[in-house]
Amino acid sequence: MRVLHVIPAVAARYGGPSVVAIESVRALREAGVDALIATTDADGPTRLRVETGQVRDWHGVPMIVLPLGGGERFKWSGALARWLDDHVRDFDTVDIHAVFSHSSLAAGRACRRVGVPYVIRPHGALDPWSLSQRTWRKRLLFWSGVRRLLTGAACIQYTTPAEQTGAERMLPWLPAGRIVPLGIDDGAFIDSTPDPVAPYVLTMSRLDAKKSLDRLIAAFHAATVGPFAAWRLILAGDGAPDCVAALRAAAAAGPAHDRIDFVGWVEGATKRDLIAGASLLASPSAQENFGLSIAEAMAAGVPVLVTPTVNLADEIAAAGAGWVVAREIPALVEALRAICADGPERAARGRAARSLADRYRWPHATASLIALYDDVSRSTSVARHG
Repeated sequence: MRVLHVIPAVAARYGGPSVVAIESVRALREAGVDALIATTDADGPTRLRVETGQVRDWHGVPMIVLPLGGGERFKWSGALARWLDDHVRDFDTVDIHAVFSHSSLAAGRACRRVGVPYVIRPHGALDPWSLSQRTWRKRLLFWSGVRRLLTGAACIQYTTPAEQTGAERMLPWLPAGRIVPLGIDDGAFIDSTPDPVAPYVLTMSRLDAKKSLDRLIAAFHAATVGPFAAWRLILAGDGAPDCVAALRAAAAAGPAHDRIDFVGWVEGATKRDLIAGASLLASPSAQENFGLSIAEAMAAGVPVLVTPTVNLADEIAAAGAGWVVAREIPALVEALRAICADGPERAARGRAARSLADRYRWPHATASLIALYDDVSRSTSVARHG
């Protein structure tokens, strides 16, 4: 089986979807599937430092990178569109990451032209909250190709039941969906070693308004006083300069100003060590279709604090793997105080978190993904010859 993954960009600044695409292809190849990534060289205000136009190894997986033509948000690339027109016929299935991007529209159009089936991973783009943002732009894109992209898909691939429910409630005309959870690499299953002297709350994500980190910072200022004044808050990630500046200003404006650290993007051993040493991973996001950093923290036995709009919230609550808290500052303050005060409860929920994370190891996710590709390819073959 030959599978092509198409994604607007893979630079680290774009967060979870970039990691997911690379790790998906790595896991598929380890399972014997011939998988390749096609993408652009987008990297914020710069360009990815990689040779374009040729298949090259990128973080251990084969990838072809085509030059970005313009538009950081839409990531238009005529070169990628032409490559897709010439090469999608070489694949049995195409896995399209994202919805409102030029690469997705170009891939869907190329597939429909030659009858190659494709599946779409929305990465939360069809969530009710996401659809309510920048509505004028999304209406225009629906009219100019997104609706045709979605209706032409063999399947919409969701990562959680909550993601599927929200998308199908908003867009009841969507084609059939299937839940394929994201995978967690075995290397994430490490032993947590919370810092007993200076315990810290960790957040690991893009620094973006959607993540509600301003609320987390405000709650941390209010909660970690008196007996909790040793606690720190570490924000790992980066984002648009105006958002980062606003968060830094909020961090500097309260009593915990000298205990809030911005450490930028982290990876490798630095990332593992930060997760392992955390007493809590907090993700108070307005919308999160899965949350890879949440899953990685749970794999290390670190309990998590999430809001109900994180699509793993129901599973976390059912497993007792953390705390599901309203996305309001008073609720976050109350929860942080209770969490800081109760070490045994943090430890118990950390153990439950690791057990929950076991469900998301890559072998399980890969088996589900291959089964999806098989079904899609078989259905298309029957339709062609039936």
